[in-house]
Amino acid sequence: MRRIENPVHRQVTFCKRRAGLLKKARELSVLCDAEIGIIIFSTHGKLYELATKGTMQSLIERYKNTCAEAQAEGGETNQTQDTVQEVSKMKQEIDLTMGHMTLDELQSLERYLEIWMNHIRAAKMQIMFREIQALKNKEGILKAANELLQVKILEQNGVYDLSSMVADIQ
Repeated sequence: MRRIENPVHRQVTFCKRRAGLLKKARELSVLCDAEIGIIIFSTHGKLYELATKGTMQSLIERYKNTCAEAQAEGGETNQTQDTVQEVSKMKQEIDLTMGHMTLDELQSLERYLEIWMNHIRAAKMQIMFREIQALKNKEGILKAANELLQVKILEQNGVYDLSSMVADIQ
């Protein structure tokens, strides 16, 4: 098995395999009544997670407590050592992958990152424009409410603002 070189094919494979992995985890959880937590970071840094029962935070806390109990009973367990070794192997694999990328692959990766940055900026601008529009609408509503309250106060005091009455008639 080796890395898929074409970034588009790699992304498609990632999406399909991720969906399959999450589906299998849900099935295992239902069939065997197991608690499963999966954390996946895409190459673009997007987080995908699955906690079949409760929240991911509660699963992580349970994991930490279990590890702490195991250490208290007699040092690190084989499972903890295996996890440390697996993390070490993954770090080495990432270092090798990044170290063996060609200039073209790095430039391609840079272009994809720029495209995604532009998408993110565009989405951010859309959200900001919607928020600005909502605030302008709220401002208009508050101004109208304020004017109505001022008219009511003037009416209660027996003073009428003829200019506003004339403007309302027109």
